[in-house]
Amino acid sequence: MKRKTKILIVDDEAIMRDSLRDWLSDVGHEVLTAENSTQALEIIQKENPAVAVIDLVLPGADGLELLRKAKQLAPEIQVIIITAYGSIATAITAIKEGAYDYIEKPFPPEKIELLIDKLVERQSLLDENLSLRHRLEEKYSFENIVAKSAQMQKIIEMVKVVARSNATVMISGESGTGKELIARAIHSQSYRKTRPFVAISCASLPENLLEAELFGVEKGAFTGNLAQRKGKLEAASKGTLFLDDVCDLCANIQGHLLRVLEEKEFTRVGGSEPVRADARIISATSKDIRKAVEAKQFREDLYYRLNVVTIELPPLRERREDIPVLAEHFLRRFCQENQKKITGFSAEANDFLLKYDWPGNIRELENAVERAVILARGNLIDVEDLSPQSSYTAQRAPVGKTMREVEKNHILNILIEAGGNCSEAARLLGISRMTLYNKIKTYGLNLNKLEHSDS
Repeated sequence: MKRKTKILIVDDEAIMRDSLRDWLSDVGHEVLTAENSTQALEIIQKENPAVAVIDLVLPGADGLELLRKAKQLAPEIQVIIITAYGSIATAITAIKEGAYDYIEKPFPPEKIELLIDKLVERQSLLDENLSLRHRLEEKYSFENIVAKSAQMQKIIEMVKVVARSNATVMISGESGTGKELIARAIHSQSYRKTRPFVAISCASLPENLLEAELFGVEKGAFTGNLAQRKGKLEAASKGTLFLDDVCDLCANIQGHLLRVLEEKEFTRVGGSEPVRADARIISATSKDIRKAVEAKQFREDLYYRLNVVTIELPPLRERREDIPVLAEHFLRRFCQENQKKITGFSAEANDFLLKYDWPGNIRELENAVERAVILARGNLIDVEDLSPQSSYTAQRAPVGKTMREVEKNHILNILIEAGGNCSEAARLLGISRMTLYNKIKTYGLNLNKLEHSDS
């Protein structure tokens, strides 16, 4: 079905004006008419038409002058110029002044109908893209970073200031604390917000693949590589490149990244020509990168280049006042997604939410609430909905237990619940598989004693 729109026809010839009005009205558009520039400007100001079809030769001010004034009065109006006295120079002038297109008389009415349909479809796509951008900005705006605690309010204020600069930023914090969300918020409030935000995990790929993914590959660099391929750094041009798990970068890539930050250029894998780099770098790590620098595992000069501004995100257990508001936020979202009517959490569930230490942080809380919404049978979330395994329920930071013991037991219980499947356990915990493997190694957990192993 065609999208109908309001159209203004401006022509001093009554026959042309009326025939266009009748034709476009018959196909469903709302059509207004004017015979000179003065009438046209009054109608534009009062009726706000989406499209104006303007004859080049008019009494008084000509069509080009009307085009300029119409654009000043209503910048969003789309203008089509029509004339019996066409020339290439006039067409170029009309387009430069902001006309959408230019048609020479005589023309069949179907031609202008098709042109208007194309214009309206184009405008519809532009409106849809603008709406999507607004929704993305709303999603990642500071106001929608759900936080009540004083620690997070200070961080949000700091992020607001940092977003207005072009400084490199390093975000640290445990897995699941929302590092990428903060990075996206910085991007969405910066002058780069209309350009791409590109994220890459430095821990998820082996060295050779990560180098190619990050910097791109020249044609012929590898056997079977038949075309040049741009990397994430080029994809983020004039936008933001988010390097997650930056502490896991190998020495070779650390050197290449340092050159990007110092010289604003790099070379693709297999290439020799430098490529200009214009992406803001935001990095994140869940490890103590300063210890890696001291151990000579991470370049000190790169650390200082990346760490112009530091944002440290506290774990959820250190800002418990954020837990209820986050849980309510996730509850509303997952109720809407799953079309369920749940009014809140039971007193026991609220008690569990506040006492449990959430080693997987916000990501674990989010997963727990999503599961609870799906499992809940009544209009309240109960503690059994949040933690279907009794052993899982029992992990409430018991008195006399260290955080290390609580986390070890919790991870073991989730691994048991997941039947030894590390991918599923990582999902339930709200952490990456790499982080889970590191914790399994740290705590000396024996996967062979579990029912299944990860595939």
